Amino acid sequence: MQLARLDVTSTELEDLPVLVSEEDRPLVIRVSDADAVTILAGVSAEWAGSWGVWLRASDDYPASLIARDVKTLAALMEIDHVVIEAAHDAHAHAEIVTAMLSDDEVTVHNSVATITGAYNRPAPPRPVCVWSVEEDTLVHAERVLHRSESRGKITIFRE
Repeated sequence: MQLARLDVTSTELEDLPVLVSEEDRPLVIRVSDADAVTILAGVSAEWAGSWGVWLRASDDYPASLIARDVKTLAALMEIDHVVIEAAHDAHAHAEIVTAMLSDDEVTVHNSVATITGAYNRPAPPRPVCVWSVEEDTLVHAERVLHRSESRGKITIFRE
C-alpha cells in the first residue's frame, strides 16, 4: 500500500486538468493556502479513482467539523482516505473523525474531545480510511506508511 500526497495552492489545483488517481497509489490532496474541502468540492466533479484529502485539525477546525466536511466531500467525489495533521494529538483527532464517519451512535472520550450519544448520519457512501500524521509517518489502525520519497510537489508514503 502506498499513498501519494500532492501539495498545491488553490490556484494550482483549479488550473489542473481532470485528474485520475490510481487505485494502488491513491492521491491525497493537501492545499496550502485555502480550505481544501471547499476547493476540492469545486474542481473535482469529473475526477475518477481513489482520492484523499489532507486536513489540519486545530482548535478552530476540530475533528467533529472535519468529519462533517469529509462526509460532504464524499458525496461529491470518491474519497477513500483522509489524513489528519495537527500540532498535537493527531491520532486523537483521527480517532474522532473515524468514529463520526459511521452511521452508529458515537460515544468517545480522548485528549481532544468528549462525545456522548452523537450521530453524524448518513455515513459516506464508501468507507473512508482515516490516517494520522506522526512526523514522517502516516498511521492507521491496521497500517503504517513511511515517507519514502519526494519529487517536486509529490510525496510518496509506503509500507
